[in-house]
Amino acid sequence: MDRYYWLVLGILAVWRITHLLNGEDGPAAILARFRARAGTGLLGELLDCFYCLSVWVSIPIAFVTGREWGQRLLLWPAISGAAILLERITSERHAQLVAPYLEDKEDDHALLQQTETTVPHRGDDDSAEGDK
Repeated sequence: MDRYYWLVLGILAVWRITHLLNGEDGPAAILARFRARAGTGLLGELLDCFYCLSVWVSIPIAFVTGREWGQRLLLWPAISGAAILLERITSERHAQLVAPYLEDKEDDHALLQQTETTVPHRGDDDSAEGDK
């Protein structure tokens, strides 16, 4: 039972720290300024992606939670995955995964629409000439 307690605490800690670094402003907007200074480089991209950030935040938690190297290696992605599941459950950002498609009701795209045209058959042209 003691191991599950630490596992649950580790999962919650990774989710909380990752959520804090990824999407919260923090006291006096210190974390928002930190993310702004990180810019668009490697660190900035890491801070923008909850999934990527949780992988790196889970490393020290897995090291502390696991007793052997084999456990630590398995706990690393497992704790990150659990934190990602918590984020998906609690976040409204991922509620709509499919982009909505709405079709225009007006006929603005006349070039894209097919119109019916009648093309005379070859036999029709020949018989018309023969009647003359």
